Amino acid sequence: MKVLKIFLVFLLVCLLAGVGAAFGLYHWASRDLPGFRNIADYKPPLVTTVYGANDEVLGYFYREKRFLITLDQMTPWLPKAFLAAEDSSFYQHDGVDMTAILRAFLANVKAGRTKQGGSTITQQIIKRLLLTPERSYTRKLKEAILAFRLENYLTKEEILTIYLNQIFLGANSYGVEAASRTYFARHATDLTLAQAAMLAGLPQAPSRYNPYQNFELAKQRQRYVLDQLLSLRWITREQFDEAMAEEIELVSMDDPSWRVGAYYLEEVRRWLVDRYGEDETYTAGLTVTTPCNLKHQAAAEKALRRGLLDSAQRRGWTGPVETISPGDVGRVLDEGPQTVDPIGDKSSPFKAWVAQVDKDRASVRFGRFHGVIPLKAMWWVREPDVRKSHEDVPAPSDARRVLKEGDVVWVTVAKAPESPQGVWTLDLEREPVVEGALVSMTPESGEVLALVGGYSFGRSQFNRATQARRQPGSAFKPVVYSAAMDAGFTPASMVLDAPIVYADDALGKLWRPENFEGTYEGPTLLRTALVKSKNLVTIRVAQRIGLRAIIERARAMGLESDFPPDLSVSLGSSVVTLMNLCEAYSAFARGGSYVKPRTVLSVRSAWGEELFTSVPEVVDAISPQTAYIMTSLMKEVVRDGTGWRARVLNRPVAAKTGTSNDENDAWFMGFTPYLLTGVYVGFDEMRPMGKWETGARAASPLWVDYRKQVEEDYPYQDFPEPPGVVMVRVDGATGRLASSGSGTQYFLPFKVGTEPTQAAASGGAAEDAGGSADDLFKQMF
Repeated sequence: MKVLKIFLVFLLVCLLAGVGAAFGLYHWASRDLPGFRNIADYKPPLVTTVYGANDEVLGYFYREKRFLITLDQMTPWLPKAFLAAEDSSFYQHDGVDMTAILRAFLANVKAGRTKQGGSTITQQIIKRLLLTPERSYTRKLKEAILAFRLENYLTKEEILTIYLNQIFLGANSYGVEAASRTYFARHATDLTLAQAAMLAGLPQAPSRYNPYQNFELAKQRQRYVLDQLLSLRWITREQFDEAMAEEIELVSMDDPSWRVGAYYLEEVRRWLVDRYGEDETYTAGLTVTTPCNLKHQAAAEKALRRGLLDSAQRRGWTGPVETISPGDVGRVLDEGPQTVDPIGDKSSPFKAWVAQVDKDRASVRFGRFHGVIPLKAMWWVREPDVRKSHEDVPAPSDARRVLKEGDVVWVTVAKAPESPQGVWTLDLEREPVVEGALVSMTPESGEVLALVGGYSFGRSQFNRATQARRQPGSAFKPVVYSAAMDAGFTPASMVLDAPIVYADDALGKLWRPENFEGTYEGPTLLRTALVKSKNLVTIRVAQRIGLRAIIERARAMGLESDFPPDLSVSLGSSVVTLMNLCEAYSAFARGGSYVKPRTVLSVRSAWGEELFTSVPEVVDAISPQTAYIMTSLMKEVVRDGTGWRARVLNRPVAAKTGTSNDENDAWFMGFTPYLLTGVYVGFDEMRPMGKWETGARAASPLWVDYRKQVEEDYPYQDFPEPPGVVMVRVDGATGRLASSGSGTQYFLPFKVGTEPTQAAASGGAAEDAGGSADDLFKQMF
């Protein structure tokens, strides 16, 4: 009896000691545990998705490729497959599965190495989100404590959702949605049982079991997961057999980032970083909606590239990219296209290696294809000479004087063979040095449908649409003339077009402005002065209305520039961006008010919370009557002036060309009631593009090329005439009412009460009804 008492006392002491030791161990392990409650506010690094119009993805920003989804956004096979592979008793344990730990311990002892783990899904979350990856009994103990606590804080569904979104599954994919897109080009809700089982086999060793790298090992893991599902009776034998028989096709969902719309995407990225910071932009999983229309964007990029390639051709031949020996040709062929568009994209050149040159052709290789460059495709290969017109230099008569064996040159597809293995007919190209930009926006809302900032985003990320500040030249004149319309001038006002000299006393210099073509027409209609872009008339108008009125008008229309009180301002000497000039021109297209361009329409958080919503920012700038008159005059620029190329659209188009001094910058600003498009062309450094590289020649073809590809999407529409405007037919020689004896006549708009009342007589003189030579001279000034 005494022995029994001693034994019981000893047992009690041991029990108390064990409890005390366990409590002490728990207290020791718990004293520096990290807080786990922030897991409930789960905010993993997520992909920010940028959408264009029609819910088309423009691109992604991320550090970890992860898309947050809920359990009901997954196929039911996914959670089942992961639970079968990683934690089949997930819904039975409280964060720690002692049976699994014992089973893993025995398996590891038997194997003499760490063969399997006993961690539950809850413990895996703790390890990934709160603890270091070190392997020690201390960390395992802390992991178990935190797992138990977490199980009593979150529901099983919440824990499983976190796990399936957090887990790394190889190929830069985090979470099941990213992995589904990467391996099967599907969303997680569309996966089959076989595909879900393959994903569930990845967590143990994502790189080792990556099906892109080790397909057979991935299939073995898939079989293991399916076996587990079958043994747990979570699937039937028929479902098992069907999944095993399914052929797995590995296809990655296309990532459009930095392809079509790269400059647009970069503009959105910079906007997001400025507003939310870089971390939020790359990790917050924002959903960003933009008005970028991918049809417009692709058309704009093609038009700009082709226009710059044509500009490069006009500058003549500068030789091949490089010349290499046949032994090095593999490098070029590997870089060449492995597939070729049979239709041919004349805006997308690629490199080809010259294998043989005859008098009438050059035989080339590119990628795995063969092609020829006929002599006629070298028509533009002339010695570069900016002093001469391109057509004044003779074309080559022998291909051997242009190319030689081993040359690497740029080409585009001119004609495809009947089969891809045939010989392709190619055109010789030259990579442009001159750059450009295009902006296209909806005048009604300010939504930017297309934005291109240069020839190639890969070559230069500098956005010439929003960052380059250049002289608009004559594209600024509508601003001047709009101020003139409010200062007593009309489209029929007569102004003298003649040489003029100004003395700059401060600098001790003389300024002799000239018209571009170097000719002068004497008394000229204001309408004709704008149509023919007469500099001398514009300067005289500026003198009459005052520079302050012009500068105030420019700022009222939203132009952001330093406007020095100098007459050269009237000729567009103050620098602006293309985007800003489009903003100003929207005042004409909208009937008086300008709208700020918008590239971001809305931003939502990963949980759908609305963070930003854009609304049109409209500012009154000029009267509807002045806007209509200026629009009508710019329609005359297309009908009868430097904007003539836009007539091909057979639509009412208003436009103005612009060319700065020495042909440094070329512009074409054109708009309809439904779409406003601006084009800029010029070198990044300030230097001439060459004789005749004007807005009409260098910029307007790009505008027309783009608009021809999208115009069919809009109905025919003309600009509405506002109240307070009257249309009058005037004599082109005098600006008076047209009479039976008038020669050239124009049907022009006037503000009511400003229209001419005197009729022109035969020969251009005024009728007795009021005109005199002195009156005419006053109008001409």
